[in-house]
Amino acid sequence: MKISVAAVPYFWSAENYRKFYKALAETSVDIVYLGETICSKRRSLKLKDWLEIAAMLSEAGKEVVLSTLILIEAESELSILTKISKQHDYLIEANDMAAVQVASENNNKFVAGSAINIYNNSSLKLFNEIGMSRWCIPVELGKEDLLPMIFKAKNQDVELEYQVFGRLPLAYSARCFTARHHRLAKDNCQFKCLDDEQGILVKTQEDQSFSQINGIQIQSAKVNNLYNHLDEIEDLGIDILRLVPIGQEDTLEAVRQFSKRIGDKLKTPFDEQLLQEKYEFCNGYYLQLEGMVNSQQPITQ
Repeated sequence: MKISVAAVPYFWSAENYRKFYKALAETSVDIVYLGETICSKRRSLKLKDWLEIAAMLSEAGKEVVLSTLILIEAESELSILTKISKQHDYLIEANDMAAVQVASENNNKFVAGSAINIYNNSSLKLFNEIGMSRWCIPVELGKEDLLPMIFKAKNQDVELEYQVFGRLPLAYSARCFTARHHRLAKDNCQFKCLDDEQGILVKTQEDQSFSQINGIQIQSAKVNNLYNHLDEIEDLGIDILRLVPIGQEDTLEAVRQFSKRIGDKLKTPFDEQLLQEKYEFCNGYYLQLEGMVNSQQPITQ
């Protein structure tokens, strides 16, 4: 199995992006997704800057995928999406049907991102016929849901990518939750996302972690962690393990642990202490349970 790192879902400074990807280039990660997927107002890096980082990662032996916005609301956003989807240097992660259409019209293969609704074999066949070469499986599909679809995907030579680490994407909206939290209009958000490296935690009235505000996106507060199920995931036929960034250093630590587990086949437990015990974990969706559940099951021996 290969390991991928998804596009950073948060708003970081240009310096922090470059520092993160320079460090990532020195790891054993196979695939790196680049670009802004959440909000077009996050412009600490422009497309030319992303392409410079892409070239650096390619030189380091990584497969680079250019990611597109999940929600298109303006002509300027469509223009950038079109540039990305038309280029032939890198594979495209299509997170919106506009990207799917442009890529297909230009005979470009694409990754169907997890925001693209593919839930059955008919949809899988349709997307494959118009250019999908890799399917990033929606996070709410568990192991039993996938069984009828994996055989079909394999017959169509579609790579299967499944999120095994990182906060789960739960919802997107034209409204900016972060701006609203700060009592600001979306068009005058003052780039408040820059203040929070991983978004803003939301708790219930019972003081339980519930969700994470990230601009127009709502994420799970808990971090999805399927480290203890990697043998089973491999047996299912998953080709790529997807890690979604959290904090910079914590993401690199997760990369090290997953890489060692895959590369050395060491059946050692996930070392939560190395992540400073800052996170609550969950794995419910994979186990066909409520997503917030963290079911403790031993590593397969």
